[in-house]
Amino acid sequence: MKSANCKQIYQITAILVLVMFFIPALAAEKKPAAKQIAVVNGVEITRAQFDKELSVHLQRVSRQGQQVSDEQMQALEKDILEGLIEREVLYQESHRAGIKIPDQKVDDQLADIKKRFPTEEDFKKALVGMNLTEAEVRSQIQRGLAIRELIDQKVANKIVITDEATQAYYTDNSKLFVRPEQVKASHILIKVEPAADDATKAAARKKINEIQQKLKGGSDFAELAKEYSEGPSGPRGGDLGYFKRGQMVKPFEDAVFSMQINEVSDLVETRFGYHLIKVTDKKAEETLPYADVKEKIAQRLKQEQIEKAATLYVENLKKGAKVEKSL
Repeated sequence: MKSANCKQIYQITAILVLVMFFIPALAAEKKPAAKQIAVVNGVEITRAQFDKELSVHLQRVSRQGQQVSDEQMQALEKDILEGLIEREVLYQESHRAGIKIPDQKVDDQLADIKKRFPTEEDFKKALVGMNLTEAEVRSQIQRGLAIRELIDQKVANKIVITDEATQAYYTDNSKLFVRPEQVKASHILIKVEPAADDATKAAARKKINEIQQKLKGGSDFAELAKEYSEGPSGPRGGDLGYFKRGQMVKPFEDAVFSMQINEVSDLVETRFGYHLIKVTDKKAEETLPYADVKEKIAQRLKQEQIEKAATLYVENLKKGAKVEKSL
């Protein structure tokens, strides 16, 4: 099983399982005939299930402006079918494990889905447009939660990440925990297009110069930014927060990283217009302490081990299942 399928199995929740049902592009689809494409221990997987999931994947690709080649389509169809089979095997195993999902959990997940719609009526219209009933949605929620509980019980809860493992990862991957030099700055921007005529540029320059004189006269930088800055940070007093090299246009970056805390720049010109910049804080490059990242390392290592263990777990379940494919 590919790692992508494994991640899908472990991370599966009602929202993830059902998100395919709430893509507007699918609203006009008609439910195809329930022709089986696989049978898992006597339980059918229908062409309708397969086509709906395939449509979701194709819509995602389309929104990214990409096309699917014949070879890619064959691989995608194979992956989707395997994913459906794996989920059915897992759901059947959850029954054998005696897993029961309380109605309240299903209700809570359904409520979360309904929140994605402006009104209850909009939710019902979406269901009608996709030939779904609320009962079918609830069934998908219940299945998703049962699978998640099974993986938690049989795989996730048995994995323990030791302090030795997190310390070793931190030592062996020290470059991952280096925080680059950062600057916190505010600016006042007077916009002007690069292709603006000389008169427009002169007017903008005059305006920024007048603001600069107010600063030299003792006016507060943040208050002037609120009053005059034409950038989105203006209402915040021009505050841009912390940023590292490579996040700002080069003239702006060159200025701020050469300035001292509380220093105000001379006029800086970028493709956005004219700026006055104030550096309010700096953070030197540093390696984050182990204690600060230990928990995140543990989470990462556990997730990796869960995915590997879940792969083996599902493969073993499939070996013991009677699976017939007709696609």
